[in-house]
Amino acid sequence: MSEQSCFHCGITIVKSEEINFDDKNFCCNGCKTVYEIFSLHDMTCYYDFEKSPGATPKDIQGKYDFLENEAILAKVLEFQEANTAIVSLNIPHIHCSSCIWILENLNRIQPGINASQVNFPEKKVRITYNSDVISLKSIVYLLSSIGYEPYISLENYETGKNNVDRSLTYKLGVAFFCFGNIMLLSFPEYFEIKEFWLDNYKPFFRALIFFLALPSFLYSASGYYVSAYKSIKSKMLNIDIPIALGIIVMFVRSTFDMVMDYGPGFFDSLAGLVFFMLLGKMFQIKTYSFLSFERDFKSYFPIAVTRINPDTTEESVPIYDVLKGNRLLIRNQELIPVDGILISEKAEIDYSFVTGEAVPIAKKSGDKVFAGGKQIGKVIEMEVLHSVSQSYLTQLWSNEIFQKNVVQKHKTITDAISRYFTPILLLIAFVGFGYWIFIDATTAFNVFTAVLIVACPCALALTAPFTFGNILRILGKQKFYLKNALVIEQLAKVDTIVFDKTGTITTNKKANIAYDGKSISEEDNTIIKNVLRGSNHPLSRMLYDFLPETKRIKLDDFQEITGKGILAVVGDKQIKIGSASFVGNPNLDTSEIEKTSLHIKIGEQYLGKFVFKNQYRDGLENLFSRLNSNYQIKVLSGDNDGERENLETILPKNTELVFNQKPEQKLEFIKKLQEEGKNVMMVGDGLNDAGALAQSNVGVSISENVNVFSPACDAILDANEFSKLDYFLKLSHNAITIIKMSFVLSLLYNVVGLSFAVTGNLMPLVAAIIMPLSTITIVSFVTLMSNFYSKRK
Repeated sequence: MSEQSCFHCGITIVKSEEINFDDKNFCCNGCKTVYEIFSLHDMTCYYDFEKSPGATPKDIQGKYDFLENEAILAKVLEFQEANTAIVSLNIPHIHCSSCIWILENLNRIQPGINASQVNFPEKKVRITYNSDVISLKSIVYLLSSIGYEPYISLENYETGKNNVDRSLTYKLGVAFFCFGNIMLLSFPEYFEIKEFWLDNYKPFFRALIFFLALPSFLYSASGYYVSAYKSIKSKMLNIDIPIALGIIVMFVRSTFDMVMDYGPGFFDSLAGLVFFMLLGKMFQIKTYSFLSFERDFKSYFPIAVTRINPDTTEESVPIYDVLKGNRLLIRNQELIPVDGILISEKAEIDYSFVTGEAVPIAKKSGDKVFAGGKQIGKVIEMEVLHSVSQSYLTQLWSNEIFQKNVVQKHKTITDAISRYFTPILLLIAFVGFGYWIFIDATTAFNVFTAVLIVACPCALALTAPFTFGNILRILGKQKFYLKNALVIEQLAKVDTIVFDKTGTITTNKKANIAYDGKSISEEDNTIIKNVLRGSNHPLSRMLYDFLPETKRIKLDDFQEITGKGILAVVGDKQIKIGSASFVGNPNLDTSEIEKTSLHIKIGEQYLGKFVFKNQYRDGLENLFSRLNSNYQIKVLSGDNDGERENLETILPKNTELVFNQKPEQKLEFIKKLQEEGKNVMMVGDGLNDAGALAQSNVGVSISENVNVFSPACDAILDANEFSKLDYFLKLSHNAITIIKMSFVLSLLYNVVGLSFAVTGNLMPLVAAIIMPLSTITIVSFVTLMSNFYSKRK
């Protein structure tokens, strides 16, 4: 009678403990209960992805009672505001597609869980849940009940340390030990030395070689067998199938030769093959981890936040210079970059970037505010609790809500080649073996094994990610920060560039400002300066810096109306600062409409206007001249067309200028261009351009000295590097060229390697050495070419 295995976890069932339910066999009540849970919620397709994917749930009653402690809960949770909480849990049992599917569908099992997202490489699941409906302790018990008990160590949460998987290092060490000793013991066989003691002890040495080969064959190469087995079981062909087949065939043939005394076999080649392939895998992993480190390090946003010094002066500092205990000033529409305590009397915080909920949450003095919230309304002050976490801000930026559905052309090409690679490789190996077996059995075996080993798409699969990773690093060093590698491919396709005017092609740092109106008293200056202090609009920031320093006063109300201006209340006075129509200028004439200006009204009295003569960014004329030869250029502005004549003298003749555009009109303008078949890049300041940035194929947000962050953008460009925009676009084009050259190089390697292998001129050991060398060659080529193109201005 055949052994029964558990339908859920796959372990062999002891006959006396067998539990039968729904015509299926289970090893224990725990596995049966998990199946019942899935069946009850119509989720039995969990078992379709992989046979017996589950784990036997453990009895953990009372183990996680500490999660009821609010102080401990605050350390474990990433975010907790109102009834929304977010936690990232380490789940060691995550191992296959079934695990990902069930963990990303937790909301179907348990009410109160809003969303869950799996990070497969790190074996983590990020869960957003309603804390009024379900507690974290209940979620942990739910996960444990379905076989996914999380690993929660408060020491890890405090130190940020994670357990490191060193299994590959151990396997590589064992393979190296076996390879070195087998080669040493095989020397007499190589030279066919006729000597009494060697001849007499030959069986002993061969037996020793056999036993030394076993750890390499059974342990070091085990990863290839597991991968090949899973691939066959899921009816997919991956590259580990021919590698595993080659190793097994080589071991069987060598054992047969040794037993029948035909020769020493190929155990030296086998041990060398396993060692060099593991070395190649280690190199590939180290390569990817290097790219990951560079990406994380460069993911600090090049945005600044206003820090209030002990002497009450304000300074703009990079967010990663913010330390615990610092006092920050957060203006209207600014992102809160760190967790902190609210010092101001009250605030309205929009956490839609984090939770997806756009309803602002009211906060009072002493309340905790979380990183990722957006301040709405008058200026607030807060004290920092933790220094900035760049990984958390990057997570906000990379939120699925803000991703654009774009097909990765080169990923598709790589997948297509890899899909057909294995069956074609197996066909070549068997045809080569079939041809040579009738001529020379040893050569036939060598050909079969060498073909399976030498042709590997590893280098092919590495070309695109490593090229994009290198370009991301180079761009990051030059203060052009991309959301992900996909943006590079999109940048290379751009044919139309749309620029916002104010704050994008004009600079906020310097402008020629003139006042036209009644004299401004010291009291009025204090009111105007304090109202402007809360605004992030480029004109507001320029005027704020232009006005003389004054004392701080409290605003009773503050509203910033997009496209119009600011409405504030101080005591019994209403203050309006903005466009002429918004303020209600009684003496408006045509000439005044054509000027970029901010009008001031305090109470019922219209004071006058500040007229701005825009200061354009250094190198703007040369940049547009260089871009004009390859791109269609358009300028959109929410301002009036008072600057049209000035712009026409600076910009190329065929540049389209469009003025008086509201945010929704900018979005429609981009959409219309896309309907005409254009690939559009929108360059804006991220304040009133969020819709247009989201709609465009590539949205680039210019960052100067304010902490305005739009997750809709695909890239953030430091304003000081604005004149390099054409260089960044050219480098993106060159990145695609590098990938194409790498593809050709990788395929050429495979063709040359196969031509030597099928003719019997390539030994398996040499093939094993060449395989990691091909990866090193591709990585070196990509690095050299990336650096070469990056130096060409």
